[in-house]
Amino acid sequence: MILRILLPLLFFSDWAGAQSPVVTLEQVPDELQEIRADEPLAASFSPENTARYLDQAALTWQKKKKCATCHTNMAYLMARPVLHGSLKDSGEVRSFFEDYRNVRWKTKAPSQNQGFWPIVVGTGLTFNDLQTTGTLSDVARDVLDFLWTSQREDGGWRWPDCDYAPMEKDEHYGATLAAVTVGLAPGGYADTPAAKAGLEKLRAFLRKDPPKSLHHRAMLAWAGVRVEGLSTRAEQKAALDEMMALQLPDGGWSTSGFLEDWQGLVAEDDPPLETETSDGYGTGFVILIARELGVPADDPQIQKGIAWIKSNQRESGKWFTRSPVVFADNLISNTGTAYIILALQACGELPGSPLGR
Repeated sequence: MILRILLPLLFFSDWAGAQSPVVTLEQVPDELQEIRADEPLAASFSPENTARYLDQAALTWQKKKKCATCHTNMAYLMARPVLHGSLKDSGEVRSFFEDYRNVRWKTKAPSQNQGFWPIVVGTGLTFNDLQTTGTLSDVARDVLDFLWTSQREDGGWRWPDCDYAPMEKDEHYGATLAAVTVGLAPGGYADTPAAKAGLEKLRAFLRKDPPKSLHHRAMLAWAGVRVEGLSTRAEQKAALDEMMALQLPDGGWSTSGFLEDWQGLVAEDDPPLETETSDGYGTGFVILIARELGVPADDPQIQKGIAWIKSNQRESGKWFTRSPVVFADNLISNTGTAYIILALQACGELPGSPLGR
């Protein structure tokens, strides 16, 4: 009798596990999967498929590259908790980020020459805290404290220039990302003495290093919402109006459309920017920042963008974004997919309190 009961239970357990397995580091491929423009669209919107895609992308990067990076596993930590109800995660990406503080930096803190690491790691952990406990963890607080020890005297940080616009091209992006993170950090972190002194230096840096493109003006506007004195209300509205005006007829936005005014970004012998094709990063970025700047979720343009999102998910669960200038394996699709999830949450389409509100 016991055997008759156990066999169906074991079968059901195996079947359920086969349907919705937790993706682990051991399971994912050793090599990064190609992000292709010709991947078919999904038959219907699936948060579970997005969760599975993000898990595989972040864990494969972790297995292959063994580093934290803004375009994949940082963005993963920012958005993945939103999808926890659709598919649980293994927690291995979070642990990997914590190891920067608890293992890698245990005896040797990051120097000014490594200033980008505390920004990337701190952003991932802080956003993750916002989406889970709502309280800044001790490890995240420690990493944010490293921001100020690796900040230069001019108020900026060393940031990678891989020619991968808009995220890995210049120091302005890293500086505004740091500001957004510190401004969002729960528990009044921005009011600590170290943060207040560092933010004052950051304000001076951003005054001397103005944004080179609409994308960076939008980042500065977002930062200005969260940290006083980085941008004025008029500057925030101007950036928002410019972004909203670039909505394409299908309801989405193009990342390249925010880079067209970046002088010298595209070389004379490079192909022109593809500004007339909606993509995941551009659409998620605009909706997320628009909501941060106070645009209501039922705004007609926002709702048109949400409709684009729901009809343009790919079979794998991602939203595609082509590398805008120099080909970078279309890895910006990973950040775009994370921004899409945060944008959907900000509009009440997915559960949770958007960005700790």
